[in-house]
Amino acid sequence: MTASPNVYRVSAFNTAKQSENKMHDDVVAQRYGFSGGLVPGVEVLAYMMHVPVTKWGRDFLGRGRIEGRFVKPVYDGEMADVIADEQGGTLALRVESRGELCAVGSASMPDVVERVSLDAYPDTLPVATRAPVNAESYALDKWLGTAPRTWDADALQVYLDEVRETDPVFRESGLVHPGVLQRIMNQVLVQNAILGPWIHVGSAMQLLAAAKIGDELAARARVTANYDKKGHRFVVLDALVVANGRTPVAHCHHVAIYQPREQAAA
Repeated sequence: MTASPNVYRVSAFNTAKQSENKMHDDVVAQRYGFSGGLVPGVEVLAYMMHVPVTKWGRDFLGRGRIEGRFVKPVYDGEMADVIADEQGGTLALRVESRGELCAVGSASMPDVVERVSLDAYPDTLPVATRAPVNAESYALDKWLGTAPRTWDADALQVYLDEVRETDPVFRESGLVHPGVLQRIMNQVLVQNAILGPWIHVGSAMQLLAAAKIGDELAARARVTANYDKKGHRFVVLDALVVANGRTPVAHCHHVAIYQPREQAAA
């Protein structure tokens, strides 16, 4: 990997080849029109986060904002370039791979960070027994949660290696990479239904406090939309990721296709 003031290059790694989501499996992904298994969108967003973390350092982890929309797949082992253009204090971000635009987004350091009430996001556990996804799994206005998980130093090191993150701020400060919070957002979907192949298509995340090694992290999410578009079934989540049951660390907007339309491989 190399970095420059405007371009961060990373060798993409499919962290989910063995996951329950077979959209990351080469054979299954080809049935949906892709060349192979997709590198998870949350990892592509983690690549994008490297640039604002390099620019703003530890401050970004406590109050930065990032958003990304995934346009085309990033594949395992291919080079991905995160290209940043500063525009009035905001970083316009895009990810290119194979000469194609794969993701677009932005990052910024708001002067004023929104105040989010913990009371507005009730503590919610995941379902006791997952069932195959159906019309009620992500019903509009339904509350969904994740099982709390603590990220220790070893788990964080594995994560940093997987997303190819080399910035020393995480190892030196004992702070959790914000990409971990995006993985937790995916778990909102995974822990509350048995899904077939599915696709994370975009996220926006306002960081509210830096999560630390040893914090117990969980998401509290409300379904704000559930709709069909061109044969794909979408779900949109509004969520708070909370540390130790009392400290909001991120306000997240998460969009996924939980039932994609199958098509012939390109």
